[in-house]
Amino acid sequence: MPRSRSRTLPALLAAAGVTVLLGCSTGARAADESATAPDTSSPTAGPTRAAPETPSVTTALEPTQPTPRETGAQHRTASITIPAIGLRNLRVIPYEGTTDDWPGTRIQNRGVGASPYGELGGVGPGEIGNYLVTAHRLSVGGPLRQLPALDEGDRVLVTSGGTSYEYEITDTRSTSFRSARSLAEQRAAVPGVPGERPTQAVITISTCATPEDNAAGNYWRDERGNPEHRIDKIGVLTSVRTPSSTP
Repeated sequence: MPRSRSRTLPALLAAAGVTVLLGCSTGARAADESATAPDTSSPTAGPTRAAPETPSVTTALEPTQPTPRETGAQHRTASITIPAIGLRNLRVIPYEGTTDDWPGTRIQNRGVGASPYGELGGVGPGEIGNYLVTAHRLSVGGPLRQLPALDEGDRVLVTSGGTSYEYEITDTRSTSFRSARSLAEQRAAVPGVPGERPTQAVITISTCATPEDNAAGNYWRDERGNPEHRIDKIGVLTSVRTPSSTP
């Protein structure tokens, strides 16, 4: 069984909302040609605890005082690197919708990540609120297959529009597709607290709990092939690096 921690978000995260989500059907469906431009990156997932890479730019903001980013960030393609689990440059495509809906699933079926925005979605990288990212764990290369091993204190690096955002993992949550309340908590601007106004930038990275559900004898699936449960890793923004801050 993968490592997973379930504990209350620290006071720093209690006022924030960032969620990274990862979809996980058991087989890839046809690509959505109209979703975005062709994927030009090569995301790979490697062994757990790969050596971290040193960013080429310097920290521009104090770790505990990141500032809100411009609203347009939610419409820009991003890439995610998680050194602790060997994930490098996973492309993340923004779309208007909600986590693991049909548009988001079609994006994930291309082997990349999906990030919903809009009324039922989240914010963009570095913005105050919940940045939601989802990707497959088992199919199309399983870019998030090692996500359950991500631990508190591990770094998540998000690059978008020439700016790099660093998040620190602070919590692990479980989401049930069969519970409206659970889904609302996952998608809330402050993870786990629907309706609370966010004051910090957080990220939620989500993927399926298919092996865990199967091991427990739970073979329920929704119409898109998703199992009941998802594993969500939540992090808080600690620094922002821009090209202009390079010595």
